[in-house]
Amino acid sequence: MPRGSWRRAWLLRKDAEAGARAAAEAGRSAAGGGAAVSGPSGQNVTMDEGGMPLLPDSLIYQIFLSLGPADVLAAGLVCRQWQAVSRDEFLWKEQFYRYYQVARDVPRHPAATSWYEEFRRLYDMVPCVEVQTLKEHTDQVLHLSFSHSGYQFASCSKDCTVKIWNNDLTISLLHSADMRPYNWSYTQFSQFNQDDSLLLASGVFLGPHNSSSGEIAVISLDSFALLSRVRNKPYDVFGCWLTETSLISGNLHRIGDITSCSVLWLNNAFQDVESENVNVVKRLFKIQNLNASTIRTVMVADCSRFDSPDLLLDAGDQGGLPCRVFDLGGDSEEEAPDPGLHTSGSGRVKEGLRRMWDNVLDGHAQLTDCALETKVAELLAQGHTKPPACSDADTRNKYLIFTTGCLTYSPHQIGIKQILPHQMTTAGPVLGEGRGSDAFFDALDHVIDVHGHIIGMGLSPDNRYLYVNSRAWPPGSVVVDPMQPPPIAEEIDLLVFDLKTMREVKRALRAHHAYTPNDECFFIFLDVSRDFVASGAEDRHGYIWDRHYNICLAKLRHEDVVNSVVFSPQEQELLLTASDDATIKAWRSPRTVRVLQAPRPRPRPFFSWFASRRR
Repeated sequence: MPRGSWRRAWLLRKDAEAGARAAAEAGRSAAGGGAAVSGPSGQNVTMDEGGMPLLPDSLIYQIFLSLGPADVLAAGLVCRQWQAVSRDEFLWKEQFYRYYQVARDVPRHPAATSWYEEFRRLYDMVPCVEVQTLKEHTDQVLHLSFSHSGYQFASCSKDCTVKIWNNDLTISLLHSADMRPYNWSYTQFSQFNQDDSLLLASGVFLGPHNSSSGEIAVISLDSFALLSRVRNKPYDVFGCWLTETSLISGNLHRIGDITSCSVLWLNNAFQDVESENVNVVKRLFKIQNLNASTIRTVMVADCSRFDSPDLLLDAGDQGGLPCRVFDLGGDSEEEAPDPGLHTSGSGRVKEGLRRMWDNVLDGHAQLTDCALETKVAELLAQGHTKPPACSDADTRNKYLIFTTGCLTYSPHQIGIKQILPHQMTTAGPVLGEGRGSDAFFDALDHVIDVHGHIIGMGLSPDNRYLYVNSRAWPPGSVVVDPMQPPPIAEEIDLLVFDLKTMREVKRALRAHHAYTPNDECFFIFLDVSRDFVASGAEDRHGYIWDRHYNICLAKLRHEDVVNSVVFSPQEQELLLTASDDATIKAWRSPRTVRVLQAPRPRPRPFFSWFASRRR
């Protein structure tokens, strides 16, 4: 191309930016006709004397590639030709990958209609604009939960109240329940039942001699009356709904210094049943705990939507990722546990104990007291554990999901147990069906080992994917003493597991941090919407990622630790965050804020119009 043409192209780029800004300031729209931008000397730099474009679309496209997204949109206001080029699909594909730094091998979101609209979705529809700060709590706010309708939400706090809020354009407090009269220390978790008629509230209960346990309260959302209270031990089991009127709680029984068993109970929300033929409680599972571990953080996943997820996540290239999932009920030999753990028969148990004692007495095995207790507990449980179910997940079934462990008290594994249809009611024998004296414990169906301290879990809206906040142990670390787990990383890994295939998908999401050590570590709640996943952090921010592209989209500022985040189930462009700074913040997307703040034309009164017509 001659030198003069290159100079003209360079002038075109400079004048395009200046002209676009001038056009925007003057309020000129793309529909303003073929108006052209004038150069420094007043000449037309986009059209020739005959009104034809001076430069072809291909050259304008190359120039626009060197501009940022805002400049491209501004330049599109100059004339019809630039408007057409500024909406080119290939141009916005390049802008998308460059601006959001997405790997080039990641395809466009399956529901997206164009690259321009996809760029706009991530830029304009992420809830990152603070619109309201709620200061009604007087202490740290620990948890938030939305009703399924999205009309209400609940908050729990160290001030020992459960507050229920109206979710309108301006959020307002509807009811506050003070739990101190029931000897609670603080409230920590809440969950609405499926039809939003009942609220489960979980807290820390102060027992005799200042011992702490947990308790679950059921509150009616019609009258705000307290319907029932259920003991919950340890308190970080939290509890959850299984059906509209049945909830799951926990209990813990010590067997030795570092050995125990967790019992998970199904409770009727209405405990004042007078009939002797109706159970208000039934045992679901009894699970052995080794090395000071316990079951915590229970939740329920519904299998009915596994085959029609809102967003199907591609596992992609998982090379180099460790195999984390142990399918205890399947036929695969990969990562299989010791088969002796689920083999019945007193002869095998006695033989195992005899061999172990021979090794100890002969000096071949040097075992600490903790290791000896764990080994004996494992051997004794071999003949008294009901094996895991081998059937595939039925759409009528549900998964009970919880944190657990096998090496130390630090929760480093996720346990999964199928709940069959006949188990979803308190009807039947109180101690469960089909348990003889030889089947004392229930074995898990699946175990996910994350090799780190689990500090948060959340399900996608379709229940297919489990998102896990974890602080990793150092690579290659070995747990020698169950009371001294490995140090944990300050960087939080947000892992994703497919509950249908029982495999890890995507790579860990990163951006957020936590700083407390193992023995002080607390739960940081996360939440998942159709397209986004959000989490709190100890670095005074909440974070939002896109589920498909695995990129961090927003950081939401607080003055202290962000404990909980929650999306509105009906409107993912609304997010709430709760913090140790005793506030709850509401965040909306830039698009929603513009819509809500747009001036609305005032309707002219009918009678004034009628009077003017008569005159």
